[in-house]
Amino acid sequence: MISVTCVAPVNIALIKYWGKRHEDLILPVNDSISMTLSTDDLCAKTTVTASETFEQNRMWLNGDEVPFEESSRLQRCLKEVHRLALKNGNQKVPPSWKIHIASVNNFPTAAGLASSAAGYACLVYSLSRLYNIPLNEELTTVARQGSGSACRSLYGGFVQWHRGALDNGIDSVAKPIASSTHWPNMHVLILVVNDERKKTGSTKGMQQTVKTSQLIKHRVEKVVPERITQLREAIANHDFQTFAEITMKDSNQFHAVALDTYPPCVYMNDVSHRIVSFVHDYNEIMGSYHAAYTFDAGPNACLYVLEENVPSLLNAVQKVFPSDIMDSAAYLRGLAVPKLDSNPKIEASQKIKIESLDSHAKNAFRYIIHTKVGEGPRELSADNSLLFNGLPLDHKG
Repeated sequence: MISVTCVAPVNIALIKYWGKRHEDLILPVNDSISMTLSTDDLCAKTTVTASETFEQNRMWLNGDEVPFEESSRLQRCLKEVHRLALKNGNQKVPPSWKIHIASVNNFPTAAGLASSAAGYACLVYSLSRLYNIPLNEELTTVARQGSGSACRSLYGGFVQWHRGALDNGIDSVAKPIASSTHWPNMHVLILVVNDERKKTGSTKGMQQTVKTSQLIKHRVEKVVPERITQLREAIANHDFQTFAEITMKDSNQFHAVALDTYPPCVYMNDVSHRIVSFVHDYNEIMGSYHAAYTFDAGPNACLYVLEENVPSLLNAVQKVFPSDIMDSAAYLRGLAVPKLDSNPKIEASQKIKIESLDSHAKNAFRYIIHTKVGEGPRELSADNSLLFNGLPLDHKG
């Protein structure tokens, strides 16, 4: 019995992937750029165990067994990993051995927080460690076939997923742009508006968009290529002003395309739109971009902010969106935030203007996560395993 356990990060797209040119291979209609988040606060954790005695492939997700043989994506990923293992000449674990997989997320699944990206990245990375396959661009094509954006979670820092041009998808790969240490004071506040499953899943939403949206063609051909170039330059130069503007505009256009889909895909809600208004009001008070929002296919907001500006932004968020559990450890999760008084950069006039912002409905957020740019997947020690003798630790019977 041979086992490995790994963790893999969430990534949040700055320039969005939405729409496929090939459904089965998950080939995107445009390039995308993402930022990897720290695994300390958001991650998937996976244990893969292989044994000659296992009778069939089995998998448990967050404690519940899922039908492995009914998932074409799971089977495709395993088949591709086996192909790479044979290509590398590694026979430590024969491909004929069946595997058992246990995976957990420390954040909500299917709520617009990139759970599938972290999950499939962790699965593919764990399999790569089991079969001794090096992390390379070819491995990102395997993760892509599980969940498109999973290919970006195989690297830390800032990552570009290249659309590719070939029909077989071998050139649709993820490549790192900048490491997690390149912009170390880049932080994120995730405002969890709703952690329930979204009404329209991403796969179905993308299919409808490609079929029915007239805006998607303009986005793919004209808008995204320019933004990719501009954002890469902004990241290279630590240019938060350009970074913020491109990130917010691309989020807005992604949701415009979703609304241009017929029937429309609606992922943001009233609270989401209030967050957008708040960020623009806040930036106007501060005199420049101090925060940038982006929304994936869900109502939750990711606010990008430089570390030195986190106390002021959080103070403003809590002023405008008050909560009865504001002081609870369960409400503000992740990295600690220094008190606002310890930040001398905030002018008194700005503090007064922030205090004048109108408060919205109470208890709009379930909780807030404070995190930062992070590294890619990593292998853990054996005592972190989610499986014992091939079964989940809390498995009954």
